[in-house]
Amino acid sequence: MTMVDPLSNALSNIWNNEMRNKNECIITPSSKLIINVLKVMQKNGYIGEIELIDDGRFGKIKVQLLGRINKCGAIRPRYSVGYKELPQWEKQFLPSRDIGILIVSTPKGVMTSKEAIENKIGGVLLAYVY
Repeated sequence: MTMVDPLSNALSNIWNNEMRNKNECIITPSSKLIINVLKVMQKNGYIGEIELIDDGRFGKIKVQLLGRINKCGAIRPRYSVGYKELPQWEKQFLPSRDIGILIVSTPKGVMTSKEAIENKIGGVLLAYVY
């Protein structure tokens, strides 16, 4: 089995386990991008502890689930957006104002769209969570 998008797989894994009311899930393979996206989700209170497990191969990430995610997913294709365009993308991917976050990869690291707008930097859309 080939894996086209590890971030998509990681987020659908989290969402599937969340739907089954599990309190943790294991994501494999691990990558810096996935870890950074998870840290943004953790900072915004969607997931609990993140634990890296080195299995000698691709690495695994153990994620504590808090039952706060209604939906999450990767945004494909990964659109490049300027910070002024971010509110329109929020309207497209999030259910309503002030509910959920868009996760954006910027030159200053992975952050929410609100942080990107405050810092006046654009980037590439990675994922949404609400």
